[in-house]
Amino acid sequence: MTEPPATPPALSPVIGAVLMDPGRPVVLVTGATGYIGGRLVPRLLAAGHRVRCLARNPERLAGRAWPGVEVVPGDVSDPASLARALAGVRQAYYLVHAMGDKSPDFRLKDQRQARTFAETCATAGVRRILYLGGLGDPGRQRSQHLASRQEVGEALASTGVPVLEFRAAVIVGSGSASFEMIRHLTERLPVMITPRWVNTRCQPIGIRDVLAYLLEALAHPDLEGIYEIGGQDILTYREMMLGYAEAQGLHRIIVPMNVPFPRLSIHWVDLVTPIPKALAGPLVEGLATEVVVRNPRALTAFQVRPMGYREALALALQRLDQDAVETTWATGLAGGPEGRELDTHEGLLFERHHRHVKAPPEAVFRACCALGGEAGWPAGNWLWQLRGLLDRVTGGTGMRRGRRHPRSLRVGDPVDFWRVEALEPGRLLRLRAEMKLPGHAWLQFQVRPEGAGARLEQTAFFEPRGLPGLLYWYSVLPFHRFIFPGMVRALKRQAEEAG
Repeated sequence: MTEPPATPPALSPVIGAVLMDPGRPVVLVTGATGYIGGRLVPRLLAAGHRVRCLARNPERLAGRAWPGVEVVPGDVSDPASLARALAGVRQAYYLVHAMGDKSPDFRLKDQRQARTFAETCATAGVRRILYLGGLGDPGRQRSQHLASRQEVGEALASTGVPVLEFRAAVIVGSGSASFEMIRHLTERLPVMITPRWVNTRCQPIGIRDVLAYLLEALAHPDLEGIYEIGGQDILTYREMMLGYAEAQGLHRIIVPMNVPFPRLSIHWVDLVTPIPKALAGPLVEGLATEVVVRNPRALTAFQVRPMGYREALALALQRLDQDAVETTWATGLAGGPEGRELDTHEGLLFERHHRHVKAPPEAVFRACCALGGEAGWPAGNWLWQLRGLLDRVTGGTGMRRGRRHPRSLRVGDPVDFWRVEALEPGRLLRLRAEMKLPGHAWLQFQVRPEGAGARLEQTAFFEPRGLPGLLYWYSVLPFHRFIFPGMVRALKRQAEEAG
């Protein structure tokens, strides 16, 4: 049996030393839990800026190594929370958009939020708004989401506050949605029958260059208007995928055909890549639009000299190899407070459930540590046993190993066909699957204090190995739908009864 990786991919590393100047004005960052914002904040800190973040879910920033950052709970559509966040701010980054919003009126929602933000900025005395939008010729047909990105820029500028708007196409960086789509399509499909959009021209830009523009903008407080930014190369999406294949030593054949567009492409991307349909839709629809820099004045106004596609690609792959990915497209995706999240991180599929428990964190953690063995699994135990039997029939470990102790665990202990990989008493338990799988799997439980009780978060991770791995994951999802929510409910009940 192939030995699985030690842990799921690591998250954000600490970047640079913080030499914050208390005399500098505060800079506000919205969208700090997202892909761009999560990388911009540590760079602002490293440059000595005072940073404040507006976040709908401040707890998502609790694990970031951002000393001195003030986090204000709130939303860009709520003037009251915006007023608190904008107090004393001179420049504010607007890095919020409705990518993945499936509502039919998402364009109006985007515009309303941007206008509310701009109006509150005007009232608060903010001197400039910094915004990252999307490339695309306004005079030509654009996808709904590309059009929305540009309409947001117009809405931000509608109240008189100066706006510096950067417009970019595909961002090449570890964890970006467009890069992950290209990466997984290229890696998993030796022969691709693609729609004609594969021949659309694009001017990709490296994530480091995007961040450099956003950071340098603070040094030019008088600049406003639209600045189009792109890398050195103008490529078709076909050339980008073949470039990725070459960098990875892969031989790929791409055949453009009149494939029904865009619905079939969206479903295919949803199946083959980690990008879910809600996010794949706007990405794929935008591929029919040529996105290249038409006005290169950013090269005159800023010192940034963007790199070429190959260099940006090499840096992204290096980050992946080093498990040093700071943020991903999934970082800022919202999930219901008591709901079910099904998502991915760098090709790592995961399903998350979380609930508030009216019991001390210690009682919740004890319930998690008592899973398996003779006590069985508190939800769908017969399915767990059936899965163990199938594993044993195919030469795996099955459920026969049980546990060393009915309640106590330590790192390295077997728990049926799992093994304890990480254990932080009172807060974290991670089990690594040792059953036969077309990939690698983990089951993780995290507990943290919340009010008078605790928050229990349960996450199932799966790293698929090729197409068989993807087929396996989606084939077991129907069983997950009641096993994993049922397990969280059972652990909640046990902890509350014991606590």
